[in-house]
Amino acid sequence: MDENIINGLRTIMTVVAFFTFVGIVWWACARKNKDRFNEAENLPFSDEDADRAELGQLSRDEQRKIS
Repeated sequence: MDENIINGLRTIMTVVAFFTFVGIVWWACARKNKDRFNEAENLPFSDEDADRAELGQLSRDEQRKIS
């Protein structure tokens, strides 16, 4: 009897995990989130020019664009 309960719980958890996975994939692929994710994927590069300016590695034209 205990074995049936454990197997039933395993089945329920597998189904819950599957639907959670499908929900996350659906949410990530939703069109309304696309702009937000596109912005987020560029965040690591947003301060790159400012960092280069601090190190003095930018040309004068690039420094004017930042100022």
